[in-house]
Amino acid sequence: MKISILDDYFDTVRTLPCFKKLAGHDVTVWNDHVQDTDKLADRLRDTEALVLIRERTKIRAPLLERLPSLKLISQRSVYPHIDVEACTRLGIILSSDQHAGVPSYSTAEMTWALILAAMRQIPQQMASLQAGKWQMDVGTTLRKKTLGIYGYGRIGKAVAEVGRAFGMQVQVWARTASRGAARADGYATAPSKEAFFASSDVITLHMRLVDATRHIVTAADLARMKPSALLVNTSRAPLIAPGALVEALRQGRPGMAAVDVYEDEPVTDATHPLLNLPNVICTPHLGYVTREEYETQFSDIFDQITAYAADAPINVINTDVLSRAR
Repeated sequence: MKISILDDYFDTVRTLPCFKKLAGHDVTVWNDHVQDTDKLADRLRDTEALVLIRERTKIRAPLLERLPSLKLISQRSVYPHIDVEACTRLGIILSSDQHAGVPSYSTAEMTWALILAAMRQIPQQMASLQAGKWQMDVGTTLRKKTLGIYGYGRIGKAVAEVGRAFGMQVQVWARTASRGAARADGYATAPSKEAFFASSDVITLHMRLVDATRHIVTAADLARMKPSALLVNTSRAPLIAPGALVEALRQGRPGMAAVDVYEDEPVTDATHPLLNLPNVICTPHLGYVTREEYETQFSDIFDQITAYAADAPINVINTDVLSRAR
C-alpha cells in the first residue's frame, strides 16, 4: 500500500521500533505542516492509507473528494478534525483506537510540569537570571492546597495520584459516574460545579472534546476562581468558551494559567494573546510528544493499517462504510 504520514515535524516516526510494522509498504513521511487543500491534494493524490498525528491536520470533504485512491485513515484518539460523514459517503474507512484502558502518562507528566512551573514561576525566574538579575518574586507551595480535577478519566486519575503524593487536597468534578469512581478511589468530590471552581487552588482539565464538553468551562466558571488560583489545560482548548480565558486572566480570576493547547494549531503568531500575558505559561502542545508515547500510539496506528491490509479492519469509527468501502 502507498502510505503517507503527515506532520512528523522531527522525522521521529521512522526511528520508532514499531515502524518496522510497515515493512513492505511504500511509506512517505512528511515533516512539514500543510493545511492548504490544493497542496495536500497534490501531495496525497496516490495515497491509499493516510496516517495522522492527532489533530495536526484537518481532513475535510473538499480534500477527501480529491483523493480517489484513499481507502483508509488511521490515527489514534478523538477525531474532531476529520469529516467522518464525508469519509463514509466516499467509502473511506476511519480507524481510530480510543485507548480507553491506557492512560497517557506523558500528558499527566506534562500537566505536572506546567503546574510546578507556574506555581514556582520557573520561566520568569529563568528570564530574570538571563537578564542579569536574581530572584524576581516569591512562589507558592502546593502542599495542603486544593487540586481540582475536572474530568476523572485515564489522565485525570493519573494526575490525582501525583496530587495526593504532593500532599494536596484533591477534589473532582465530572459526570455522575466519574464522580462515583473518584470517591471509590478515595478522593473528594465537589458539591457543585460552582463550588469546585470557587474552592480550588489549581484546576486542571481532563476531558475528551465532544459535543457535550465543548465550551463546558464558561466565563462565569472562571470568574469564580480565586485571584491566586491556576488553571491548567493540557486537554483541548475548545473545552473553554472562546475568548473566556484571556478575558478572565485580564480580570485577575484566575490569577494564572498554564496551557498546552489552542483553538487553532500550530500557533505561529507571536502576537497571540495568551503568549503576551505575564501570568500565563504556554507550551506548543507537548503533552503527548515523547518517544515513549509515540511508540504506544503509532504501534496502534500501524496495527490498524496491517489489519486493513489483511481485509480485517479494526477500530472502525464509521462502521456503515464497511459494506461499500473502496
